[in-house]
Amino acid sequence: MDLTQFPRVMLGHWPTPLEPMDRLRSHLGAACPKLYVKRDDCTGLATGGNKTRKLEFLMGEAQAEGAQIVVTFGAVQSNHARQTAAAAAKLGLECDLILLDMVHGRGPAYATSGNVLLDKLLGARIHLASPAAAQVTLQSILLKHKAAGRKAYVVPLGGSNSTGALGYVSAYRELGAQCADHNITVSAIVHAVSSGGTQAGLVAGAAFYDHRTRILGVNVSRPVGAGIADNVREIARETLERLEGVPPGLDRRVEVVDGFIGEGYGIPSDAMREAILLAARYEGLILDPVYSGKAFAALLSMVRAEKFGASDTVVFLHTGGNAVLPAYIGELSQ
Repeated sequence: MDLTQFPRVMLGHWPTPLEPMDRLRSHLGAACPKLYVKRDDCTGLATGGNKTRKLEFLMGEAQAEGAQIVVTFGAVQSNHARQTAAAAAKLGLECDLILLDMVHGRGPAYATSGNVLLDKLLGARIHLASPAAAQVTLQSILLKHKAAGRKAYVVPLGGSNSTGALGYVSAYRELGAQCADHNITVSAIVHAVSSGGTQAGLVAGAAFYDHRTRILGVNVSRPVGAGIADNVREIARETLERLEGVPPGLDRRVEVVDGFIGEGYGIPSDAMREAILLAARYEGLILDPVYSGKAFAALLSMVRAEKFGASDTVVFLHTGGNAVLPAYIGELSQ
């Protein structure tokens, strides 16, 4: 696999750690598979997270195209927006963030703390909009930059396209090397999925190497994950076409797990609260209430339902998001 053909800038701390979760495994009982966590909350860019891997390739492409400004979208408390703002600051680019009101019923802290505070510290220009007005807001921003003679590069929602997915093709290879060093055979990788680029990169990596590892994306953003699965298939296919072609059976590799979104995107659930507490108190692992907390709840549910065998090895991909915790202080401090 040759990823050097694609423009890339180094933004993260690699490799991220791969750690056993032995105390949690013991707590869950004898039928529990071997559990590991891949610490992509430790990528280093403005508190870290999975978007750093995508942004290495997206920002590389932006620089190759001569962009002076990057523009992207996200929810008000978007981890992707925060990491994009950080990458832009590090590379000397201007940054416009279109923050969308996607989570209703939040308190005052949601609009001012957490990622929003970091966005401002990082120097990004913030544009608040409804999801319906996102494209109109984008076009207005792009027209202003064009009129001023400035070239802008648009990063898609979540950094999820075939360029961003290259970051998780690279991550799959990185994880494979770590597992080989420790003689670990991974049965499944479990992680949160929303815009689909992280899962698409992992699926593309597994398909490229013809590995049997299951890639289980836990739906945290839609009532039903069928649309997410379609996005993942499309991005994975486009990513592999940019490498060495699409192997047969790609579509069957895409597995999106429903049932853990609770009342909706960004809204805490009881299962998420339990997952956050167990991860913290048994492994010293800090999860977030939007992505990793709900994905970890799914992992716990699958273990308890014996969806894996005791001899299996399951890796939880921690996608980060800890910066959002102050925005949920009311729910998490009770």
